[in-house]
Amino acid sequence: MINLISSLLIICGIAFFVSGTVGLLRFPDLYTRLHALTKADNMGLGLILMGLAIQADTIYQSLFLIVIWLLVLTASTLGSFLLAQQAHKRGVIPWSKH
Repeated sequence: MINLISSLLIICGIAFFVSGTVGLLRFPDLYTRLHALTKADNMGLGLILMGLAIQADTIYQSLFLIVIWLLVLTASTLGSFLLAQQAHKRGVIPWSKH
């Protein structure tokens, strides 16, 4: 049962990574691409690490995986914010239909 739950979490995480990649390729501007990529990749990594944490031998290994996810979550959020801030300062206009 644990293997099934772990496998489902990992597969769902991979699906989020794929959807983030599709968003990166399909969305029209920097801001929407950053949003899609940051949200999907953070969720995908979280699900994959949850699936791996279930399979871990000790609680310390599970906690280590959670710490890795929190560090990546913080770094990607900060990186996306800095990219969007610089784009805004340089006058990159968000996409609109008009």
